[in-house]
Amino acid sequence: MIDYIVIGILVVIIAAAAFYVYKAKKSGKKCIGCPDGCSCSSKKADQHHCCCSTHEK
Repeated sequence: MIDYIVIGILVVIIAAAAFYVYKAKKSGKKCIGCPDGCSCSSKKADQHHCCCSTHEK
């Protein structure tokens, strides 16, 4: 019985994360993992890459 509860919790967490990503992409957010202060709209930003320092290698 405890296995079903754990599996149910994992399914809910994964579904919530997938819904968050879907909703963020649908609203036009370019970089989901960036904080709200991200400067991805700056001139040096590439359309396919985020310019946030958290994503730079």
